[in-house]
Amino acid sequence: MNNSLIIALDFADKEEVFSFLQKFNGEQLFVKVGMELFYKEGPSIIQRLKEQNHQIFLDLKLHDIPNTVKSAMKNMAGLGVDLVNVHAAGGINMMVGALEGLEAGTASGQIRPRCIAVTQLTSTSEAQMQNEQLIKVPLMDSVLHYASITKQAGLDGVVCSTLEAASIRKQLGSSFLTVTPGIRLETDNVQDQVRVATPQTARNNGVSAIVVGRSITRSANPYESYVRFKNEWEGVAK
Repeated sequence: MNNSLIIALDFADKEEVFSFLQKFNGEQLFVKVGMELFYKEGPSIIQRLKEQNHQIFLDLKLHDIPNTVKSAMKNMAGLGVDLVNVHAAGGINMMVGALEGLEAGTASGQIRPRCIAVTQLTSTSEAQMQNEQLIKVPLMDSVLHYASITKQAGLDGVVCSTLEAASIRKQLGSSFLTVTPGIRLETDNVQDQVRVATPQTARNNGVSAIVVGRSITRSANPYESYVRFKNEWEGVAK
C-alpha cells in the first residue's frame, strides 16, 4: 500500500457515498470507512465497496482490553478489508491481541488485513497532549514512543502526522508504514486539524500513504480535486 492516496468517505449514509463515487467513473480507489459511516450502515457498506473493487481502510480505532480487541478484529478480518487500526495507547498486549484476532479471522489463502496504530491524533496539539493527557514529554517523543511499541507488538505501522513521519522512518525503517491524515493543499482550510501538511511535504518526508477527506469529498468538483492531490502526492508535473 505504499504511495497510496486514501479518500476518507466521511458521509452520513450509503446514498451519499455512492453518489460521490459515481463521479469517479468506475475508477478503483483506496477508501476509508470511519465510525460515522460504519455505525450507520454496518458491514453491508464494506461488501458494496468490495463489489466495486475498492481497497478499504476500516478506521474504527479500537481501544479496549486485549481479549475484546482480539475478538473484534477476528470479525473485522472476515469482512475482507485491507487495513484496520487500533490506538497504540491500548498497549502492547492489546496490539498483540489485535494481530492474533486478525490472523484467526482471515480465511485460508487470503492475506490478513494490515494493522496500524494511532499515535497522537492530528487534531491534537502538544499543549493539549501535555495538559489533557498529562503526557509531559514533547509531542514528537510521545509519537516516537507509541510507534516503537507498535513495532514491538508486531503491527505493520502507525497513523501519525506528516511532521513525525521522517523521524519514524529513520528510527524504525522504511518498511514500517506511516499513514498520515491532516493532508491539505496550501490554499485549503485546515478546519479541525492541527498538525497538517501538503501532499508534497508528505512525499518528501517518505510517508507511506496519505488520507484526504473534506478537501476532496466537499469539493465542488471531487474528481478534479482528487487528481490535483494525486498529482502533487506522486510528484507529477501539472
